[in-house]
Amino acid sequence: MGVIGEQIKKIRIEKGITQEQLGQLVGVTTQAVSRWERGGTPDAEVLPLISEALGVGVDALFGREEQSLAMALARKLCLMPQEEAYSYAFSLCWAIELGLLGDVTILDDFMNRFLGDKSDGGDVSMDYFAKIITDSGIANARMSPDFRSFFLMVSPKDGTLKDKISDFEALRGVFELFSDENVLKIVLYLHSKSIIPVASSLIGKSLGLSLREVERCMELLCVCGMAERSVVETVDGDMTVYNLRKESFFIPMMCFADEIAKKNVRPFWGTFNRTKPFY
Repeated sequence: MGVIGEQIKKIRIEKGITQEQLGQLVGVTTQAVSRWERGGTPDAEVLPLISEALGVGVDALFGREEQSLAMALARKLCLMPQEEAYSYAFSLCWAIELGLLGDVTILDDFMNRFLGDKSDGGDVSMDYFAKIITDSGIANARMSPDFRSFFLMVSPKDGTLKDKISDFEALRGVFELFSDENVLKIVLYLHSKSIIPVASSLIGKSLGLSLREVERCMELLCVCGMAERSVVETVDGDMTVYNLRKESFFIPMMCFADEIAKKNVRPFWGTFNRTKPFY
């Protein structure tokens, strides 16, 4: 069966249309529709009629609808003001989360309840978590009064996370780093500042830490690549300053840590039917 025939059959069945009904809509015989679906190719001038009858674009008949949709969304986001683009992008992420759940009966209710026509998260008075964990991957979304987030991971085709990420000792080192109370305080403090480098003396004064302790913590952060050290000249001599690397991995990590710290949080809805190991 050719691509067009496969697509016509697939879409026709999804729409609940019989071969006879499609033939009548397009103006051909049932036998002609059957030939298409068995490998025949419709005449080019008939393709727009088929797409109209099935309620899809012509690209869908060639199996290219997903690519066209992705490109259309990318172009639309490119043309939006940045703040509006992020807000709209999250509405798409929320739609993805709901779609992956695989229950079409909830779509209207959940989209209207949390996004409505605004795409800005609507009026949410508490944290809601949507979680999907299947053999195909993981999708987590959070809708809260303060912030909204989305995480999507497609499962590796071969192996597990153990085969794809750093060794155990390296991972242990990351968790050990943030178990240091003063390191965590400093990282959070630096995230509260602008991108301008901050002097170690200001860090110490703001957090009530000795200069020696600040230097100890910053050395750890520099060694692991999270922070960068530089020296500036002042009228009082050279001064050491620091700034965090301009990366965003710490923010998602804190979001997930906050979720764990809440302890009693339960997902608003979720699907948990994964049978494969994670690690």
